[in-house]
Amino acid sequence: MSLSFASLNSGSNGNCYYLGNEQDAILIDAGLSCKETEKRMKELGLSLHRIKAIFISHEHIDHIKGVEVLAKKYTIPVYITPDTFENSRCPIPKEQVIWMNNDQTIDIGNIKIKAFPKYHDASDPTSFVVECNDIKVGVFTDIGRVCKNVKHHFQLCDAVFLEANYDREMLMNGHYPYALKTRISGGDGHLSNDEALDLFVNHRTPKLKYLLLSHLSKENNDPDLVKKLFELNTTNTEIIIASRYAPSLIYEVINSSIKKTKIKTNIKQLSLFD
Repeated sequence: MSLSFASLNSGSNGNCYYLGNEQDAILIDAGLSCKETEKRMKELGLSLHRIKAIFISHEHIDHIKGVEVLAKKYTIPVYITPDTFENSRCPIPKEQVIWMNNDQTIDIGNIKIKAFPKYHDASDPTSFVVECNDIKVGVFTDIGRVCKNVKHHFQLCDAVFLEANYDREMLMNGHYPYALKTRISGGDGHLSNDEALDLFVNHRTPKLKYLLLSHLSKENNDPDLVKKLFELNTTNTEIIIASRYAPSLIYEVINSSIKKTKIKTNIKQLSLFD
């Protein structure tokens, strides 16, 4: 059984990630409007009727904007920690809320979702590793610093959505007020390109085939700059930018086989293990 994944959007304007197999699928975060989520799922040839759960990482608006309408319209259960729910003030119907702990593994059909705590300026922030048939995909965004939890789970993954939010020089020389610069870079905000690169260089394993650089700042980063930075430090890992403007391709891992789906095209087999 395979595990497919795609970014519907990644950035401060909205975050939403699709992960699923032939029977079941989930969304990590719902930071786009319901209408925009429907549009992007349709572009990828995916159906929201296959979504069995939405997992919320934390209460910031770019991660929960669409969750209320999506949950109601498609009768999707929402997995969320009590503190995140309380601070989100999002009126999700109580019958659709399922409490999760910030150190728990949850089964959705044949998919396992491992939640673990991270550093971020939110009430109870969570990152996730999604697993199917020993294939693991991590969603590691909105991370203030690389802690032992992130290092441990990063080493287990076949693919990772990894935050590379800002270039330090661009941030410090930019127009943001000092307090915001400190919030972003102070250990409970976001990962810089250099911090993400250090994690990648020192903790990747040969099984990591895809790295999707995520949650790039519009003002304080450059997609071409960060992509080149990582490509200079990789051999067998494909580097992809998760866009803040459009969905990514759909990527599919089948044990030791990797497939990549372009929007509205057939699956293309990649021979990465020859």
